Amino acid sequence: MREEIVTVEQARSAPDLRGAVLVNLDLSGEELRVPLDGALFLGCSLSPSARRRAEAAGALLFPTIPDLPHDVYRSHLYTAPELFAGFDPAVPESYADTPDHRIYLHSRGQGHHPDPLHALAERLHDHAITEALDDLLARVPSPPVAVMGGHALGRGTDGYRRAVELGATLGEAGFTVLTGGGPGAMEAVPLGVRVGVDDAVLADLAKAPTFGHDARSIGEWIAAFPELPVAGLPRTIGVPTWFYGHEPPNPACEVHAKYFANSVREEGLLTVATGGVVYTPGSAGTVQEVFQDYTQNHYGSVGPAAPMVFLGARFWTEEVPAAPLVRNLARGREAERWILVTDDPAEAVELLRKYAAEIG
Repeated sequence: MREEIVTVEQARSAPDLRGAVLVNLDLSGEELRVPLDGALFLGCSLSPSARRRAEAAGALLFPTIPDLPHDVYRSHLYTAPELFAGFDPAVPESYADTPDHRIYLHSRGQGHHPDPLHALAERLHDHAITEALDDLLARVPSPPVAVMGGHALGRGTDGYRRAVELGATLGEAGFTVLTGGGPGAMEAVPLGVRVGVDDAVLADLAKAPTFGHDARSIGEWIAAFPELPVAGLPRTIGVPTWFYGHEPPNPACEVHAKYFANSVREEGLLTVATGGVVYTPGSAGTVQEVFQDYTQNHYGSVGPAAPMVFLGARFWTEEVPAAPLVRNLARGREAERWILVTDDPAEAVELLRKYAAEIG
């Protein structure tokens, strides 16, 4: 396994850099007179002599890719302040000047089939995001739980409040919570994790219940969100995508693993939710996630079957009857005991806690 070198000082003091990964380091003043066989330099600056020495040793050197609005080799997840840098709440249309929007416009300009350089840049970026997400999740105290649900759920609605209540219940139980990182239920749940059910906060958010596709409308939606303290290990993680870049990442999640490739993002989100998934009412995207998740559980392709909780019994058994089909598919399998249809968030959390205790 490759060892990542994260600082210039570490690179300078290491007696051996064979097989090491060095990311975004300015090593132009270092001679690197140590073994470099198999080292991987991603976006690093090297002196001419160090470059020759690395190439002679068979190290791989990936240069900085110019004229991109994003860091190809980043080693950490995004935060909302980073994605919204330059945004002025008093000037809502200033969202158009944020990194989040600029990256979206750049990606959209490449189309569905970008040229090889931009395709490579996006894939390297997404790989780095996956590595950063895995690193964070390796440090959380219990298996992370994902919550899926509709992006169209407006602030101020009963459904939004119920999603906040679910988040508060998950937060009180100590879970680290993943969502798709966008609006609707994906915002309401992490809000509940972080502040509980706060009527004053909900009333302020209801003044900007949703947004349109223009920068000013999105900016007004972002500006309505309160500033929340951030301390310690993040417990709310968004996993959004620039594929749906017309939907901004929500400010409720403390960090965002934002991807270019939606397929990588969806598969990855369900895979890392090792503590189970809670499904709140949603549309086609949520239904797709239900069966993508169950397929992993059915075949055990990414580990043991994890809980699938359908929150909203009438919705999941009558309006969109995905739950009965999943139960039929799971009959006689290990996954069957971890499928729950309920209207009670406390019952949902109890199943998740039982599973977490069982897998240790």
